[in-house]
Amino acid sequence: MDIVRIPLGDWIEGGLDWLTSEYSVVTRSISRVTQTGIDGLNDALMWLPEWGLMAIVVLLCWRASSIRLGIGAAVGLALIWNMGLWFPMIETLTLVVIATLVAVVIALPVGIAAALSERLYRAIMPVLDFMQTMPAFVYLIPAIPFFGIGSVSAIFATVIFSMPPAIRFTTLGIRQVPVDLIEAADAYGATRGQKLFKVQLPLSLPTLMAGINQTIMLALSMVVIAAMIGADGLGSEVWRAIQRLRPGDGFEAGIAVVILAMLLDRLTQSLRR
Repeated sequence: MDIVRIPLGDWIEGGLDWLTSEYSVVTRSISRVTQTGIDGLNDALMWLPEWGLMAIVVLLCWRASSIRLGIGAAVGLALIWNMGLWFPMIETLTLVVIATLVAVVIALPVGIAAALSERLYRAIMPVLDFMQTMPAFVYLIPAIPFFGIGSVSAIFATVIFSMPPAIRFTTLGIRQVPVDLIEAADAYGATRGQKLFKVQLPLSLPTLMAGINQTIMLALSMVVIAAMIGADGLGSEVWRAIQRLRPGDGFEAGIAVVILAMLLDRLTQSLRR
């Protein structure tokens, strides 16, 4: 007995074709703006000499955390420089920074709205579950027809992939504010906006920073995977090493990714504290 197959894939493909044709002007505009931001940040970071950017990062780590983290940052960045991966590291850092900023700008309002609205909270949680369980490679598929091959598609896929933790942690942080503090604010006649910006958001800031930390880590992992669709950076070095069967080069690029991930993780954790 033949089973009637639901043409779900055909529907999705048709929807993507319709979106790319109807909103091509919008996607081209977004692509131009995003590419300009990528090029500008890349040029700014590469304009600095290696030792200058290294000194800024070490000073930031020292002031935000400890001299121990500053020394670790200096050793790690010097190793990346020595391996000849400084410019790919800059390109990766640029993609992570831009993708994280876009993801956080979208996630914070959505998370706040979900925390204040029970109906929106119930509606958005299954969507976040779907987004987090979808394999990362799948997000590369719709990025190509929208923005083509390159770093802009990588930003698009990275934002979608890394956004859910920021939304979840924002909602969680606001919902965990003690009820008695909310009641005290109500007793003093605080408006809804005053409660949000003077009570709920300040008290939930550590949880919000934890969500941003997770977003950065997911963005870094996705940017490396996005080398498959033409994204520049350390991911392209790994992908090139796989294609040429050069495991040594691949491990060097992987070590650089680990160093960058550890630096970003420790730095954001220090800012959270």
